[in-house]
Amino acid sequence: MKASDVRNQIRLDIEGVQPLDNLEEAHQKDALTWIDSGAELYRLEEPATPPKHLIAYFAVIDNQHLLLVDHIKAEMWLPTGGHVDVDVDEHPIMTVTREAKEELGLAAVFLYTHPVFLSVSKTVGKTPGHIDVSLWYVLAGDRQQALETDDSEFNSVRWFRRDQLPLRRTDPHLHRFGQKLAHLSIW
Repeated sequence: MKASDVRNQIRLDIEGVQPLDNLEEAHQKDALTWIDSGAELYRLEEPATPPKHLIAYFAVIDNQHLLLVDHIKAEMWLPTGGHVDVDVDEHPIMTVTREAKEELGLAAVFLYTHPVFLSVSKTVGKTPGHIDVSLWYVLAGDRQQALETDDSEFNSVRWFRRDQLPLRRTDPHLHRFGQKLAHLSIW
């Protein structure tokens, strides 16, 4: 797929997210303005060039449980995911498929083939801050399945019950993502 086609598809995916609240609506408008500006969408150099770039999160869910990773660099419990790859003009759904295999040893089983949530936020942790435009996807999981985790990226990997998420040390939008999943009757 040509770069312009991928960019257009990403724009359509972002435009298709039904905002949960005013904040997600503001993030959606910001992301669409960013895409329409012609700015680079992909991270070209670690950690922050350009200072705003595209991320694909994927929440692995099994019934009332969510898989989170204690991310070494971010110093937070996060859904798994990663930076969308510039080298292949990667669509975020390809990022999810690639990262699920690399980070967890899982074949991606999508509950939705489009992002269900969108956030724009400044990163924190051990690397210089930058802005992540994060598309959140949802995958079906199985708590009984053995995982092949990437110990170079994670201190730990753990399933959390919906009512026991580590909200004091996680992405600032995780609680809203949980609300979105409940709103969509996924969780």
